[in-house]
Amino acid sequence: MTSTHDDTAPASKSGDAAPAIVRVPFDAPWNWLAAGWRDLWATPQISLIYGGVFAGIAWFFLLALALSSALPLILPLAGGFLLLGPVLAVGLYEISRKRERGEATSWADISAVIRENGSRLALFGVALLLLFIFWMRVAFLLFMLFFGAASYPSAETLVSTLLFTWHGLGLAIVGTTVGALFALVAYAISAISVPMLLDRHVDVVTAIIQSVQAVRTNPEAMLLWAALILGIVALGCLTLFVGLTIAFPLVGHASWHAYRELTGTR
Repeated sequence: MTSTHDDTAPASKSGDAAPAIVRVPFDAPWNWLAAGWRDLWATPQISLIYGGVFAGIAWFFLLALALSSALPLILPLAGGFLLLGPVLAVGLYEISRKRERGEATSWADISAVIRENGSRLALFGVALLLLFIFWMRVAFLLFMLFFGAASYPSAETLVSTLLFTWHGLGLAIVGTTVGALFALVAYAISAISVPMLLDRHVDVVTAIIQSVQAVRTNPEAMLLWAALILGIVALGCLTLFVGLTIAFPLVGHASWHAYRELTGTR
């Protein structure tokens, strides 16, 4: 006798077909956050290390930009950093998936699930990386358009230049608008893609299509979810990145529960 779904097998997948996207309540993201919070503190020894590494990488980029006098690039780089977040959080999804089954998760389990899904995760990561590179190219072009051959403003004059000069204000407005469009595309294609690749025998294109469909089917809830993610990550950054130690795993765990409810498999 065969079965298409085995809730007891840690390495099993839910099926070969992409799950249907369902409508969820507008306030569903709050429940995802609550579930993610419980997952975070059920496995702090792994989740907080994940967050600590993420915060450490953020500090590395900040220090590198400061030393190279390119601090204005922190905003586009931060956007790209978040762009790759769904792929970096794959271990957090696995923790939440196994916790649903009442199973513990070790670093060996996380390593195994990455190896098992390595090719598809890598392909999706390359797609996000290309989008990130394209965004950085656009950011450089926008800077040249408004500042010409001028050097980057120093850390001391960055805020005043962006807010109180015409070329700085123009860059801030246009850059924010263009960045928001990139962010919308990135969010739509990655909202539930990586959890689906982890949980289902689907290809990358199918996962992206289903992710976009989830956003289209639930615009209000997904807009709220995007705002919550942005707010949580912003708070993490305002604490000099220390808060990312909690913010990143919280969003990662919650994203798994978002995937489960949006696909009606919860």
